[in-house]
Amino acid sequence: MSAYCDDIMAGEANGQAGNDMSKKHRLGDLQIAIMRVLWVRGEAGASEVHAALEAEHGLALTTIKTMLRKMEDRGLVSHREQGRQFIYKPAIEESEARAGMVVDLVKRMFSGDSAALVNHLIEAGEIDVDEIDELKSRIASKKKRKGK
Repeated sequence: MSAYCDDIMAGEANGQAGNDMSKKHRLGDLQIAIMRVLWVRGEAGASEVHAALEAEHGLALTTIKTMLRKMEDRGLVSHREQGRQFIYKPAIEESEARAGMVVDLVKRMFSGDSAALVNHLIEAGEIDVDEIDELKSRIASKKKRKGK
């Protein structure tokens, strides 16, 4: 796991479970979709986010605006004003959100055992042979770096 994941897991081991950092990155499907629009575009107004998601999600513009406001309260996005419009941008990197969500998944579903997650993915057929070979290569590379 990354140092970021290790820090979160250490905090939980020290009785700080459910801290702001892990809650901050617990995103629902709509929040992930909104963040993806912002990560790709860099920044966008609520109407642009709505237009990008309307076909898939079919939500009202007011719903998107409310969600963006809630996400800003959680520190996921920030905004600047452009005339009368708020232009939102991501306040966290995609990798940071992914790391937080994976740590949360491992903690909640696999009792903190990341190897159990990998085993589950292999047993469920979610990882194919080429991906297993890539994982082996990454593990070997990590061992080599750690050994130096």
